[in-house]
Amino acid sequence: MDFRSYVRQNPAAAVTATAALMCLMSLLQSASGGDWSRFRGADGSGVSPEATPPVEFGDARNLSWKTPLPGPGASSPVIADDRVIVTCWSGYGTGAGDPGRQEDLQRNVICLDRRSGNVLWQHAEPAVLPEDTYRGMLAEHGYCSHTPVTDGERVYVFFGKTGVLALQLNDGVKLWHQQVGDGLEERRWGSASSPVLHGDLLIVAALIEGNSLIAFHKQTGEIAWKQEVPGYTGTWGTPVIVPGEGQRAELVLAVPGEVWGVNPETGKLRWFCLVPGIDSVRASVIARDGVIYAMHGRGGGCVAIRAGGKGDVTSTHLVWQNDRDRNGIGTTVAVGGRLYLISNRVITSLDAGTGERIEQLRLRAPSADGEAGAENSAEEFGPPYGRGGGAGQDYSSPVVGGDHLFYTARSGDLFVVHLGDRMSQVAVNRLDSGGIDYSATPAMADGQLFVRSASVLYCLSQK
Repeated sequence: MDFRSYVRQNPAAAVTATAALMCLMSLLQSASGGDWSRFRGADGSGVSPEATPPVEFGDARNLSWKTPLPGPGASSPVIADDRVIVTCWSGYGTGAGDPGRQEDLQRNVICLDRRSGNVLWQHAEPAVLPEDTYRGMLAEHGYCSHTPVTDGERVYVFFGKTGVLALQLNDGVKLWHQQVGDGLEERRWGSASSPVLHGDLLIVAALIEGNSLIAFHKQTGEIAWKQEVPGYTGTWGTPVIVPGEGQRAELVLAVPGEVWGVNPETGKLRWFCLVPGIDSVRASVIARDGVIYAMHGRGGGCVAIRAGGKGDVTSTHLVWQNDRDRNGIGTTVAVGGRLYLISNRVITSLDAGTGERIEQLRLRAPSADGEAGAENSAEEFGPPYGRGGGAGQDYSSPVVGGDHLFYTARSGDLFVVHLGDRMSQVAVNRLDSGGIDYSATPAMADGQLFVRSASVLYCLSQK
């Protein structure tokens, strides 16, 4: 049965007291200021309310510690109290030349002490084979692009067709392991959607592996609900949990050509909005003040949609649509009534209420341009340099602490931009001598910034 037909045949049930309580619990979990518990923070916004991390840093400045990792990965670190968790892969496809034997591929979950960077425990999970061959677009991000999520007692990881695991946070003991399907993306581009928590449910967008949205009881791993949604395998974004009309929690996810609002308690579709798009969605949606912002496809464009509603809300809840400005592979960020999109090392700010462009700023790196600063301009920026410089292929998403935006380019240039009436680049930093891939989105909490490369995890804080 087509997913949207559920809206017509199964109207959403009234909100029960239990559902309202679970929604409140979810919001309270998101309010923990000292944690960064999932991809782009507890609420998926990429914004930290805590003190701003240092704007200038390097091997000899504001570096608290750095810890080598047993393999590469594009997943982000997550933070729970005094612990930092990160994933990587090893055994196959870890370097140039011969990738090795796929039979040796494994995923690793590493837990580090937040104060010292010392490894507290490590779990290795053998891959379910066959996997995508290490080549082409798959090699651009690899086998660990799903960011973990933690509730402060356990850490939950999604490893594509290898499945979903729950580990104890204190010692790494595996509590349960569930498969979600054995499918591979038809273009062999890999999988990347990260899991999210809602109350006692762990929700996984296994659209590539199993053509399904699946919710597990987080304590036992038993399936709470499973909704088949065939035909949307070109989805790499992560859902967000947002309050809807009448304080109904909603699971919101962008897929090619649509944005969905799903009941997180049952998996049933409440509403959908038709939006521009082609065959793939790479960025995650974000939500702020009851409005959802989605960046769509390789062709560019973005939309704003009011949360809530029932059925097809395209004509009733679409706030604005901008077909001119685009985001890259990463996810946008909303701060102070503005959206900040990054593509080809150019930041475009939009009015969050209207979608109108406010300004643009080209990021400058000494290694590429001979200067660190950049002047604002209203011109239509093109790529600042060719593919050899990495333009347009950055994978990370911006994050914001205080009034500064932090953005990591794959080249290892870490840009810091002051946000105000006008954007201004205030620093560009490096943590190594170059040649190392930086594809992960940073994490931040309590004035600390956690950055991971393909080989090292760094903790940066003001000294």
